[in-house]
Amino acid sequence: MPANLGSILLIANPTSQNGRGEQAANRAYELLCARFGEEMVQMVLTEYARHAVEIAAGAEGYQTVVALGGDGLIHEVANGLMRIEESKRPALGLIPAGSGNDYGLSLGISSKVERAVEQLASSSEMLVDVGMVNDEFFLETLSFGLDAAIAADTVERRKRTGRTGTLMYFEAGLDQMLHHLDVYPYRMTIDGAQVHEGEMYLLAVQNGQTYGGHFKVCPQAFLNDGIFDICVAHPPLNALSASFIFALAKEGFHKRFKQVEFTKARSLVVEFDRPVPAQVDGEQIEGSRFEVSLIPQTLRVLAASSHSFAKSEVDGYVRIS
Repeated sequence: MPANLGSILLIANPTSQNGRGEQAANRAYELLCARFGEEMVQMVLTEYARHAVEIAAGAEGYQTVVALGGDGLIHEVANGLMRIEESKRPALGLIPAGSGNDYGLSLGISSKVERAVEQLASSSEMLVDVGMVNDEFFLETLSFGLDAAIAADTVERRKRTGRTGTLMYFEAGLDQMLHHLDVYPYRMTIDGAQVHEGEMYLLAVQNGQTYGGHFKVCPQAFLNDGIFDICVAHPPLNALSASFIFALAKEGFHKRFKQVEFTKARSLVVEFDRPVPAQVDGEQIEGSRFEVSLIPQTLRVLAASSHSFAKSEVDGYVRIS
């Protein structure tokens, strides 16, 4: 059944897409008003970091909150919505307008404003899992080590050059692997019992399949299966082999290598002997100890109608196909 968007609050980041976000926001507002009625749509532009959290936390009374911006803006909006009692919480829709747009990919929503509005109008509502790390909610990804360093490098490159997209992430990745292939000792406790200790280059905790502009780090991850998928890249790897595996991860072909380990968890604690590069939904976080938990099927989101639910005969998960 198509979702009923009802009253809509559009939260937009005017600085997304290197300053083109305001133009995209105005176009989205115009299209939403034309389709749903001007009296049903209100738009608020963010003015500072974390502003979207505050706006979304005050959105009780709306039926739908639409986030227009990158994964960072969507992350903030979700953190605001999760502060609202579940029975009164608006549904989350999105118009991806960032450099990576990984959550948009997970929901099948186009990064073209006109197409995204069309998809929202005919979207299907679904309940998705939400992760939490040290009291911060996240939708798609939490990771440590190499890829978090790549994410930080990508932000700097975007500021410096004005470029966006997967190619820039790929370039930052190659640079990090050639010059900063650091090893981090870690201890990971899964579901309060199973302990993993060792060294890693990268540790990713995934709710969705991709990050970094559609790199399929955990190809078996799904937004509503009630469990995290975890990928750990272990030494030894030299810069050449690391770069090769990194390139294969774009399409999820890195699973065949013995240095790449996969596991699943509903909760975990990840500990390091020192602060490490870390990111959540593309935003940097700090620390050396991270408590991670999953809240299953708690947030209503609007997915493209072409995305459907299917029951896997292999593992029984309900997933987007």
